[in-house]
Amino acid sequence: MAYRLSKLFTEKIHHLAPLPNTFNIKNTQDLLHNIRDTPLLPHHSLAFLDITNLYSNIPVPETKTVLTNLLKHELVTPQTQQEILKWYVITGQNYFTHNKDIILQYDDLAMGASSSGLIAEIFLQHIEHTHIPHLAHKHKIVNYCRYVDDVFLIFNSSHTSIYEILKDFNDLHNKLQFTA
Repeated sequence: MAYRLSKLFTEKIHHLAPLPNTFNIKNTQDLLHNIRDTPLLPHHSLAFLDITNLYSNIPVPETKTVLTNLLKHELVTPQTQQEILKWYVITGQNYFTHNKDIILQYDDLAMGASSSGLIAEIFLQHIEHTHIPHLAHKHKIVNYCRYVDDVFLIFNSSHTSIYEILKDFNDLHNKLQFTA
């Protein structure tokens, strides 16, 4: 039942409040298309960042607030907003078995639930739209894109280092940690 509710929740959000996916890439072909027009100069460096344990570090209550604001921004009716936010209870349906014990996860997103990817994406896009323009300017990042929890950067290495970038990325939110 939780799986079907999760799938219905995901479909409803995609329909009512589609995400902009400004920085997302779908596959290798999309990555190549994305960087094709980026000039690669001698002082540019390429880097990959990985978000550590993505699903277990998405702040579920904070993401509910982001979702609420997204629905309001998309002018979704108050009644439909309430209906969708009631469905958000599926984030609490997180359990797994280990050695025949049922273990509940209280603060994490469920691995494999169709809603977990969407909820993580809502939070990550919020973080990106809030912080990436500033970080791109500060570190002279000439290209930034992400596939799920993997980030690809092209930056001016005569201006900054990957360690400085990594420090700022790790300061974006106390639940998100990046590795280079």
